[in-house]
Amino acid sequence: MNASVAIQSLPKAADDEELIRIVDQVIDYIRSTGLNYYVGPFETTIEGDYDQLMDIVKECQHIAIRAGAPSVAAYIKVSYHPEGDVLTIEKKVTKHHQ
Repeated sequence: MNASVAIQSLPKAADDEELIRIVDQVIDYIRSTGLNYYVGPFETTIEGDYDQLMDIVKECQHIAIRAGAPSVAAYIKVSYHPEGDVLTIEKKVTKHHQ
């Protein structure tokens, strides 16, 4: 695992319920990838191979549009270590959720 990505998907929506419905579809897609992920209140973090994660980030935008959003913005954070491992989600947050 040489990368981790945090993505905050912000689809344009008529109201909060519509926003949540669309974001939930994006998260369902992330879950379907089989990669390790963590849903937080503002963003979802995913761990894996850099190229695969970049494809997932791209597809998240398409998912939001197909779910009915007329437009979508995203904030992306990337940690990439081509010759080694990144810090895992577990190492970063587990001690805070016991």
